[in-house]
Amino acid sequence: PARPLPPPLLSSLHYLCFSLCFFLETAPRTIFQRVLDILKKSSHAVELACRDPAQVEHLASSLQLITECFRCLRNACIECSVNQNSIRNLDTIGVAVDLILLFRELRVEQESLLTAFRCGLQFLGNIASRNEDSQSIVWVHAFPELFLSCLNHPDKKIVAYSSMILFTSLNSERMKELEENLNIAIDVIEAHQKQPESEWPFLIITDHFLKSPELVKVMYAKMSNQERVTLLDLIIAKLVGDEPLTKDDIPVFLSHAELIASTFVDQCKMVLKLTSEQHADDEEALATIRLLDVLCEMTANTDLLSYLQVFPGLLEREIGEGNLLRLIHVAGNDTANIFSSSGRIRAEGDISNMAEGFKSHLIRLIGNLCYKNKDNQDKVRLFLGMFHIYIWFPLEYDI
Repeated sequence: PARPLPPPLLSSLHYLCFSLCFFLETAPRTIFQRVLDILKKSSHAVELACRDPAQVEHLASSLQLITECFRCLRNACIECSVNQNSIRNLDTIGVAVDLILLFRELRVEQESLLTAFRCGLQFLGNIASRNEDSQSIVWVHAFPELFLSCLNHPDKKIVAYSSMILFTSLNSERMKELEENLNIAIDVIEAHQKQPESEWPFLIITDHFLKSPELVKVMYAKMSNQERVTLLDLIIAKLVGDEPLTKDDIPVFLSHAELIASTFVDQCKMVLKLTSEQHADDEEALATIRLLDVLCEMTANTDLLSYLQVFPGLLEREIGEGNLLRLIHVAGNDTANIFSSSGRIRAEGDISNMAEGFKSHLIRLIGNLCYKNKDNQDKVRLFLGMFHIYIWFPLEYDI
């Protein structure tokens, strides 16, 4: 059995943890060395428990010490580069990452273990905050194993704190490493799916992923359709957000537009699967619908519109021979399904069902592609006319 925890040692750590919140700049390096020594010694019990699961029940005193050590180090790093540098130079980051990976290996959900786990991640986040040297060391030790271990953890706080570390450590060069470790990027998407209220996965995607067309392209090819819908939703959120796209954003979103448009051209007929009851919730078809939603928002942006107006096959796929408009209309008339004319767009503009939303957005996209573009206007007159539009949207409805 584990020895009883020496009360003076734990009390000292409690006091030190509290004091560091007020006397950050005056903390001597020897204190951090002492804390690191305690952390190393206590970690031996965790290593033993990893080798012998029967020892897990004897971890309580060691986990208390580890938790307090991490709290001391975490507090010492709050907006204090002096302490960040002192702690980093003791190789504390490597010790912390190794210990956190041991926590994950234990595969137990004791509250005391989870608390130590969370405090360790908070320490790594704080030591990396606004400190490029620390970010580099954290990345060297943490990537990719720590992120692969933590981003899919069942504990929400562990997912959030590991996302914070990833967000803080990422830069343009490290984004290239993510392209070779796509499971991490996809885990971030899944984390946002499960915890949409958590800011860190959201910020990783919007502030890092969406600034890398290369990463988005390879991610999109590997993701599930549900994950694709999540990513496309975030692209829409960026397009319609309060802050307009910047000059630096435009080239990036032109690359995204190429991916979205080419994928839609290739896959737009997948939406016809929805005419069958057995495919009524087909995820590939639902992802296709979201592609159209993104294209509508992209063509509403004047900086992206001109590129999409001349994108090969985009307008033709909608209005040319065997066009999507005609196919949907025919499918709706052949059998009773979600494309049938029983559902209409109400006068106030609400979409009565998903299929009506798709048809409405298809018309909207055609209209946007024709905006101040005579060539596209002529194509619409030649191939489509107004016949199909009037079929779906009688004159009494205001579209």
